[in-house]
Amino acid sequence: MSGGHILAAARKAGLALGLPVALLAAWWIASAGSANFYFPPLQTIAQMFVEVWISPRIYDDVLPSLTRLAAGYFGAVGLGLAVGIPIGLSRTLRNMLEPVLEFLRAIPPPALVPILILLAGIGDTMKTLVIVSGCIWPVLLNTVEGVRGRDEVLEDVVRSYRIGAFARLWHFVIPSASPQMFTGMRQALSIGIILMVISEMFAASNGLGFTIVQFQRSFAIPDMWTGILVLGLLGFLLSVVFQLVERRVLGWYHGLRASSRRSP
Repeated sequence: MSGGHILAAARKAGLALGLPVALLAAWWIASAGSANFYFPPLQTIAQMFVEVWISPRIYDDVLPSLTRLAAGYFGAVGLGLAVGIPIGLSRTLRNMLEPVLEFLRAIPPPALVPILILLAGIGDTMKTLVIVSGCIWPVLLNTVEGVRGRDEVLEDVVRSYRIGAFARLWHFVIPSASPQMFTGMRQALSIGIILMVISEMFAASNGLGFTIVQFQRSFAIPDMWTGILVLGLLGFLLSVVFQLVERRVLGWYHGLRASSRRSP
């Protein structure tokens, strides 16, 4: 790697980490010596973080949460793509399903928890369905809009060459809509983390949401703050992984945008 690339990478890393480091430093200084029971010093929270999470708790609570999140998220992505592509391709289907979809989208996923408990019990199935019920909408709606927004000129070219329906879908429709599909998947990921925590606050025996509520109810406030920090770190790491996957899958798209910006 050349010196210019190293400097550019270092500058990018510095910009990405500068604000979080500054915020942590400000929090550390502002909370130093705090006697407030509900807002302990960050130093105390950091000490408890090691004690609480560098332990079997990471297997007992973090891994079950990640498993539920993965099941709900990938289930929503698969369902959103499978339903969104046909709707985006067919105007008749859109006109028929739009009122129903708008009605279902307006229902907050936490409001479905009592119904899902009745239908699926209090186990992991209910928690997974809560995540699916919220994550599906960004994927579905962005997929519909991405498919609808495909280039009409290219579509006419594809039709004129009499390319088969499956080949047209795989090589034209999905690549054209994939940038917006990934936008929906990115939005769904943050929603999934929120719903993961909410679902674990109802009739759960493990998970991050359950653990944070238990700390709060037992007035273990520093421990509760460590759970919130774990959620923040988890969201950050998942976002980084998602960006790496997106860069790999949509490398052609980002390269095309970069070349169009460089052109006069």
